[in-house]
Amino acid sequence: MARGEVREPIFKAYHQHQIMLLPPSLDELIGVNHPVRVVNEVLNKIDIQPLIRKYRTGGASNYHPQMLLKVLVYAYMNNVYSSRKIEEALQQNIHYMWLSGMSTPDHNTINRFRGEKLKEPLRNIFTEVVLLLAEEGLLSIKELYTDGTKIESAANKYSFVWGNSIKTNRSKIKQQVDELWGYAQSVASSELEDPEPTDFEKITSEKVKATIEKIDAVLKDKPEVSKAIKQKLNYGKKHWPEALDRYEAQEKIMGENRNSYSKTDTDATFMRMKEDHMLNGQLKPAYNIQISTNNQYVTNYSTHQSTTDTTTLTAHLEQYKEQYQAMPAVVTADAGYGSEENYQYLQDNNIEAYVKYNHFDREQHSTTQDKKPFTADKLYYNAQQDYYVCPMGQRMHKLYTQTKETKNGYKQTVTKYGGVNCSRCPLNGVCHKSKSNRVIEVNHHLNSLKQAAKEKLQTELGIYHRKKRCADVEPVFANIKSNHQFKRFKLRGMEKVTIEIGLLSLAHNLRKKTKHTSRQSYPITQKAA
Repeated sequence: MARGEVREPIFKAYHQHQIMLLPPSLDELIGVNHPVRVVNEVLNKIDIQPLIRKYRTGGASNYHPQMLLKVLVYAYMNNVYSSRKIEEALQQNIHYMWLSGMSTPDHNTINRFRGEKLKEPLRNIFTEVVLLLAEEGLLSIKELYTDGTKIESAANKYSFVWGNSIKTNRSKIKQQVDELWGYAQSVASSELEDPEPTDFEKITSEKVKATIEKIDAVLKDKPEVSKAIKQKLNYGKKHWPEALDRYEAQEKIMGENRNSYSKTDTDATFMRMKEDHMLNGQLKPAYNIQISTNNQYVTNYSTHQSTTDTTTLTAHLEQYKEQYQAMPAVVTADAGYGSEENYQYLQDNNIEAYVKYNHFDREQHSTTQDKKPFTADKLYYNAQQDYYVCPMGQRMHKLYTQTKETKNGYKQTVTKYGGVNCSRCPLNGVCHKSKSNRVIEVNHHLNSLKQAAKEKLQTELGIYHRKKRCADVEPVFANIKSNHQFKRFKLRGMEKVTIEIGLLSLAHNLRKKTKHTSRQSYPITQKAA
């Protein structure tokens, strides 16, 4: 090279329009252990006849349901939840192109398939995949670790209807009708036959309408009736019956076990969300999602409208029974599930349960046990003569027994015991806060179930399952919500939300399967010293 000569940079050949004699296939461009191959391999093994039967015979041709299923599951594996983005990926991403065989269904086709065709078959598809993974030894369907989380609905978070608000507004209408009736009686008592026309158990639009018409007829020709009363009557005649009909329809949507719902997704219940960006626990329309896992694989999922986990366990396990035609051998859950109904259900179905109750963790620390030394569970109980002994040594005798019913219809039997001479007791105000004699409420059956649960939880096997639960089921929710950013549903309604949870669970299991396959192909070796 001559002195002063400038050296040119060297580049690799770049021929954008070069024609290939043998163009490469998409299959050659995809790695051997790529997740898309795992999706294809696993979903090729399952029976999709229930899905095919969702299509009508004859007519125009449809995109193959097996292809659409693979594309949807692979999209959920890669955080692509929008039907429009899936449509775009089918035209731009070689993995989607290979999986779909170059088919390009539009977003409407994808959304109809997800929201309508998968409604019933998806649960069977998910179960088959779980059983395939169990055959490979990746998980066991006999030992379950159960937990729940709340995921926000696709509804407008400000479109709420509250049960307590309905009750308040209904009582206000009744009160105003009573006031109008009272005024009418003061003006023309002889013309009104009924003394209290709104004295009924449930106020209805028909009764309010009839009462207002009667009051209006009585006060129509009275010159002493003020303008404000006439305006109130006209307003009531126009708005109150319509409002009561609306309240009745809203209560029908809400049902007996809910206290709220969203107008734009009537199946969603307002729940306190931990993920609120202001960290103030804002109420949002959401669903309570329950899953059971083993070895961090999802074995069962269910969707609930309840704001707490306590009332979801029986329905969740019944869903498991329907899927696998048997009950699990072992169930481990946290203190949110420790109710009498759940303990009894697990016992009746011969399930080995490791389920905490609300004060279990507190009882394990001696420093917290002495902060409330006079609670009912720390009083001495004489089972033979059925009485408790108060902190001053006085007997608390049985007062009566009553039956209570939970939201799920489960009947509990509670017994009340009362103390004597509490007003003269030196511990008065410390032992209890009541101004009269102390009364305690005891559920003996629940106490015996808690004692049995405590004994199991404190065994070596119980400690093992308690520790494993935290590392088994909780990371699954963390992975779905944080790592894969699924914090809000795309679809509305219980059925469609359940489909999305099924797709998420299926995608999660196949992600785990992919990692297992990769570890087998490329085993980790120890570094040389």
